[in-house]
Amino acid sequence: MANPFEFLQQVRSEASKVVWPSRRETLITTGMVMLMVVFTSAFFLVVDEALRVAVSLALGLGRGG
Repeated sequence: MANPFEFLQQVRSEASKVVWPSRRETLITTGMVMLMVVFTSAFFLVVDEALRVAVSLALGLGRGG
């Protein structure tokens, strides 16, 4: 078991090895995530509406008045 000072030195040494993404990489990744959220939301909206219509027709609720 290492003493606290040695532990902190090891933590600092390991943290210095971390490669952080560039600003450009971060913006591209963020844009891709937002685009996937939009596409996924649109997909589930279409599927939800299709299922709603199918269930309404199957239960006879699709007839007007």
